[in-house]
Amino acid sequence: MKPVITIAYCPKCGWLLRAAYMAQELLTTFADDLGGVTLRPAEVAGTYIIYLEETILFDRKEQGHFPEIKALKQLVRDQVNPGKNLGHSDRT
Repeated sequence: MKPVITIAYCPKCGWLLRAAYMAQELLTTFADDLGGVTLRPAEVAGTYIIYLEETILFDRKEQGHFPEIKALKQLVRDQVNPGKNLGHSDRT
């Protein structure tokens, strides 16, 4: 089975659109590598956590910022398909 990404976001903070955008980017980039992306409204204010299955890939509170889409794609790639070329997202 292909892994699933879950984005837990704070609906009170208005972060649904950000989560949906990141989900769309991940589904487009990793169409053959992911089983899906789930958006989950969080009950704790300020939550924005991205999971790969049960593993936390990125936690906004811990990092102090939202992930850049380029960095998020690299994090996901390193876990689900380390050999995948991300094109412009791999450039420094």
